[in-house]
Amino acid sequence: MKKLIFVTILLVCSTALAQLYVSPNSYVFVKEQYVYVTQDVNLQNNGNLFLRNEGQLLQGTAGVSTNRGEGVLSVFQEGTSDNYDYNYWCSPVGNASTAAGNENFGITMLNIPTTVLNSTPATIDSATYDGVSANGSLSIASYWIWRFLAGADYSEWIHSAANTDIEAGQGFTMKGTSGTDATNVGETAVNNPGGAQRYDFRGKPNDGNITVNVVTDNLTLTGNPYPSALHVNAFLLDPSNTDCTGIAYYWEHDKTVNSHLLLAYRGGYGTYAPISTSPTEYGVYVPATFDSFNIDGTINTVGASSGLSIQRKYAPIGQGFMVKGKASGSPVAVTLKNTHRAFYKESDLYSEFERNANNQTQSTQNPAANQVAQIRLNTIMNNQFTRQIALVLLPTATDGIDRGIDAKSPVEDAIPNDVYFFLDNDKYVIQGLSFDIEKRIPVGIKATDNATFKFDASMVVNFDESQSIFMYDAQDNSYHDIKNSTYEVVLSTGVYNNRFEITFKDSNLDSQDNIKSDLVIFQNNTSQTLTVSNPNSLDLKSVKLFDIAGKQIFDKQRLGVRNSYEFSTSGMAEAVYLVEVVTNDNRKMAQKIIVSNH
Repeated sequence: MKKLIFVTILLVCSTALAQLYVSPNSYVFVKEQYVYVTQDVNLQNNGNLFLRNEGQLLQGTAGVSTNRGEGVLSVFQEGTSDNYDYNYWCSPVGNASTAAGNENFGITMLNIPTTVLNSTPATIDSATYDGVSANGSLSIASYWIWRFLAGADYSEWIHSAANTDIEAGQGFTMKGTSGTDATNVGETAVNNPGGAQRYDFRGKPNDGNITVNVVTDNLTLTGNPYPSALHVNAFLLDPSNTDCTGIAYYWEHDKTVNSHLLLAYRGGYGTYAPISTSPTEYGVYVPATFDSFNIDGTINTVGASSGLSIQRKYAPIGQGFMVKGKASGSPVAVTLKNTHRAFYKESDLYSEFERNANNQTQSTQNPAANQVAQIRLNTIMNNQFTRQIALVLLPTATDGIDRGIDAKSPVEDAIPNDVYFFLDNDKYVIQGLSFDIEKRIPVGIKATDNATFKFDASMVVNFDESQSIFMYDAQDNSYHDIKNSTYEVVLSTGVYNNRFEITFKDSNLDSQDNIKSDLVIFQNNTSQTLTVSNPNSLDLKSVKLFDIAGKQIFDKQRLGVRNSYEFSTSGMAEAVYLVEVVTNDNRKMAQKIIVSNH
């Protein structure tokens, strides 16, 4: 006989069941643990399943859901936005009825908790743009409920408002609330301490295979549709889900902007490459570069990086994200499955709902041992905005496109100033390859109105600390150390896909030995003079002096052919300096000197 549950139960440890039947006026209470049901869940009228303190429900159904019943599963989740900012959501429940299978969701199924078991339905307000939180009450502004299904343009957002038309697996946008709610229902925080509204999702639990349509090169808003954590890596890298690129995009909103006007918005998409389904590794996340928007929804300019370091290996309950279609032809699909589910708490290391940038206490630093080797190239544009892209170093990666590793830029051509890896004639923010000191990685730049770009690659993980990293500039055949210093360049309006490369060696240094015998560099501390002797009459392009921190002290250009050159070091601090001499045919010599003007 199948194992069934008919009575009121408190589950304080993990439990596995064949089926779960909750009779009328009974409930199952799961706290801090999970219950695993191999088949269906049947919640009779007023027969409820409460998931509290990160309790979760997992199921083993291999096909479509057969869950049924007019009782509800109740699970809490907290947003991270106020009344001006969006979160991207994906509901874990749908309409509760006696019909078998997953059903549509609408925000009328959202409630505000009043006790550990009881909740009050949220007020749905269609007359205002602002949701409001107060002790024991919640209003949601229905205007901000939108879906995005295989769209390419801003105009393709679909307005759901308060309609129950959000299918299982479809994500939706929702703004948060103003105000606070000090009601304590036994969780780790009150209902809303400010900008972190708690919602009680109540309905039939989603289960089984959930199919979401995608279209080539178009984004679809989906997410975690289950009342448990979702192993994002398993979903994206599932061999049956090759109709998507294997990359997830997460919305990040600048929470310092308090406006409903599109022109004032600042936001962007962070990019997640899962890399592997290994239990000991996780993917690579590149944070959003905040954008501002024109009235038609197109991007106006690039803002500061969000600076978020968010774990994405596991999506918590309710988390929404975008995926991009890859297959050609008519609409195709990806499928979320019970095999992608996991019991993983949001408070643990690799799972976070999108959070406030200043809420650093929710984030635990990643153990370096679990991180794939990577180089983060940060580029400051016009001394205001930062674009980060990541070079991932994997022995198994190819120099071409690897699904789930190489990640296209989420914003394509919309940004006026941008930096990206130029791969396969397209723009990527994450590129994977196997390390070879001889490799040269093209970096593309899009510039508008004489923009300034400052490159820095000092942020490395599990990468040889002694290995140099250079930015090669084909304009003058020069190499610049961007691991220990920065390289700054001003570019006129245009696209530069063939000028810059990341390299691991300075090819010009190979010729240094050839000119060492031709030049003599000498620091005369008595006369406070740096002398470069040139007995073989080389044509010198420049002599530069740097301190040990990489700061440039001087740059003498177009020196021509002379027997010697003298430069004053008067007034310079006592220290070790680096002299760099470059000939007109771009051969280079570098030598340290000691300045002591006493």
